[in-house]
Amino acid sequence: MRRLKLFISITVLLLISGCQSSFGPRALEQTHPAYNQAISNSIEQEMLLNLVRLKYRDRTYFLQISTVTASMSLETSAEVSETINAGAGNNLISPFAGIIYADRPTISYTPLQGEEFLKSVLTPISLEAVLVMIQSGWSIKRVFGLSLERMNDLYNAPSASGPTPEIAPKFRKFKRMLELFRELQLVGDLEIGPDLNVNTKTKDLIMLFKRKHVAEEIQDELGELLGRNQNSSGERKPRGRVKFSTNFVSRNPDNLTVRTRSISSLMHYLSQNIDIPKVHEDAGLITTTRNEDGSVFDWGETPAGAVFKIRSSQEKPLNARIAIPYRGYWFYLADNDLESKSTFLLLMQLFSLQAGQNEAASPTLTIPVGG
Repeated sequence: MRRLKLFISITVLLLISGCQSSFGPRALEQTHPAYNQAISNSIEQEMLLNLVRLKYRDRTYFLQISTVTASMSLETSAEVSETINAGAGNNLISPFAGIIYADRPTISYTPLQGEEFLKSVLTPISLEAVLVMIQSGWSIKRVFGLSLERMNDLYNAPSASGPTPEIAPKFRKFKRMLELFRELQLVGDLEIGPDLNVNTKTKDLIMLFKRKHVAEEIQDELGELLGRNQNSSGERKPRGRVKFSTNFVSRNPDNLTVRTRSISSLMHYLSQNIDIPKVHEDAGLITTTRNEDGSVFDWGETPAGAVFKIRSSQEKPLNARIAIPYRGYWFYLADNDLESKSTFLLLMQLFSLQAGQNEAASPTLTIPVGG
């Protein structure tokens, strides 16, 4: 009987030991994807919420997730009990093993404010970041249409970089320029990137026009829009190597001078094209933009509005990629609206690039989540 109890005890301990040895890898496989998905959803919902807040002229707020520490434990116990049946003349041996699993995550949040807010949200997006997005495969029409507020004397709805304006913005010539740029990009007649300046020994950001596949009238129209069809020697433009500049004070007529938006102004621009509930419009909760003839302006015509729209519904939508409740309604991106999803992804990447310029700050809010 003693040998039987010893055998059962050893067997139970071996089983528990095997369970403990595989606990770590299994816990990682189960928790890592779950935390990854939860953090991604949280960040996207926060951005969508802030876009909707801007339309209503409510205050935006960014709460970054600094750290997530998951403390996992596995407590085990084993025992063997013996029950004696005096009348029957035999004993009953019962092995028992107990396993308790606990997951106690601690999440640290850092409010985005002060210098970090200035650098991440209010500072204009660097021209290098804009061009990197195009080099990485994004459409020049989408990238320039969102991140540029002006190129030479063409304006991309600058009044939309803040609260909703009452008068329709200027954008139509800029939008036509984007269409021509996109045609050149699709056929490979346009290259963007750094180029070594032999005079200053520094790298300039340049746009290279090749004139290989597209009819000359397309590039001629583009040059006409940009005011660059001829230089002082009578050479037709745009042609060859053209340098980007951000200096509007002392403009060089041979350069493409641009002004980029900040993340804040870009968010304002994207927030204009939201499907606002009629009851909110009637209550005067948002500004209605109008054309010169008094008709309601359609923000879907702008370069940003053409590729991004936030929808609304009274009930929680079933076809939403991202949805948030606000002021008694649901606002969302439709899962089958690929244009809006692509634009939202670009916004998140630009925001990450800007936020990545800051040094990590100490968390100011730490919440242990009970398990």
